[in-house]
Amino acid sequence: MASNFKLYMDSIKKRDPAVRSTFEILLLYSGVHAVFNHRIAHFLFTHKLYFLARLVSQLSRFFTGIEIHPGAKIGRRLFIDHGSGVIIGETTEIGDDCTIFQGVTLGGTGKDSGKRHPTLGNNITVGSGSRILGPVHIGDNTKIAANAVVLNDIPDDCTVVGIPAEIVRIGGKRIVNHRSPKELLKTINYLKEHIEYLEKEIDELKSKHN
Repeated sequence: MASNFKLYMDSIKKRDPAVRSTFEILLLYSGVHAVFNHRIAHFLFTHKLYFLARLVSQLSRFFTGIEIHPGAKIGRRLFIDHGSGVIIGETTEIGDDCTIFQGVTLGGTGKDSGKRHPTLGNNITVGSGSRILGPVHIGDNTKIAANAVVLNDIPDDCTVVGIPAEIVRIGGKRIVNHRSPKELLKTINYLKEHIEYLEKEIDELKSKHN
């Protein structure tokens, strides 16, 4: 347990350059408090002490501004940075070494029953204000940009942005998306230049023929 605790503190120090000491993390980091409280609430939930589990969860929400349903399954070394406004639904599953920023919702769409919330793999970063909705699966090592809205499964090693979210990088390599305004404008300009070139060629051929 001591080694796991040290690994957790070390992982937070690596992800947050503002950290000055372990004592500061334990005393002042609301995201860490929320995760610790969730461990207690989840233990009570799995032992069918539902009222006590929700009581711990709601008290934690009151003091931290972070709402995690006691039924959510959270892996090791989750870091909720800043944290205010984070909501994590009942059937959410989160892998190891994930980072979640403020204002994130891991929620449902209202259309599903049973498994209603997202499943996140390992080493995932979820940017501030983003929404991941429904029983979607997010692959390992994926980055969700700030304010993105994810409604579909995302494979491993991706970066996604936008509303609705679209993949812009896979394995660090940029994916050209012609639906984005910038890429569409580039395509239009290329076609315009190409048409002008062909028209010039046609004019030269006509002058030679005459």
